[in-house]
Amino acid sequence: MVNSNTDSLIPRLYRIILPVNNIEKAQIFYSNLLNLEGKRVSSGRHYFNCGVTILACFDPRIDGDNFDLPPNPDHIYFSVKNINDIYLRAKHSGAEILDGIAKRPWGEISFYLKDPFGNKICFVQEETVFTGE
Repeated sequence: MVNSNTDSLIPRLYRIILPVNNIEKAQIFYSNLLNLEGKRVSSGRHYFNCGVTILACFDPRIDGDNFDLPPNPDHIYFSVKNINDIYLRAKHSGAEILDGIAKRPWGEISFYLKDPFGNKICFVQEETVFTGE
């Protein structure tokens, strides 16, 4: 357990880069999936404020860079208040659903998907989030 006197010294994760190859398609997909409008911050970056962390969809070519990025190699995890709503939006958004909503051996209720860009995402019912503590 971290001492509350040192909490201000703990680094805080504030942005996750999510590689995409079509920023317009990514904006539509994630706006629908997350039920958030987000904000275009450059020609190839669209930010979604997800609590304390920003999900940054990034299309390097459109942003003026001379490289492509592969999809993230493993899942990004979101906690949500109503997993059933997210699951239905995911099914109708063009996501590749990797499995249905299920209770995992570690106690989380979740489902996994791949976005149209190959990034792996997991949504977890908020009150079942397991942090290892």
